[in-house]
Amino acid sequence: MKYLLWLLKAAIFFTLFAFALNNQQDVTVHFFFGTQWRAPLVLVVLTAFAAGLVTGVLGMVPRWWKHRAAARTAQQQIHTLTSTSPISASAPSPEDAPPHGI
Repeated sequence: MKYLLWLLKAAIFFTLFAFALNNQQDVTVHFFFGTQWRAPLVLVVLTAFAAGLVTGVLGMVPRWWKHRAAARTAQQQIHTLTSTSPISASAPSPEDAPPHGI
């Protein structure tokens, strides 16, 4: 299975490498107000891909913050419930602590 994954990675790499070698022609990207950018097609595609990744990550940041805050609040509630519980007369041991959230 390990060799099959390496073979798959090598096939993807060589396919992308062949794509880059076959698309070295300059293209012109026209922006607003008559501005333009001339670059190899591979660079334009890579830039568009990177811009899409950045946009997606920036779009997810508020949701990640919200989930982290909810996990922190839940962790604090669990900690206060276990420390003030009448069932356990002694302090909880580190082994009894709940696992950390994502």
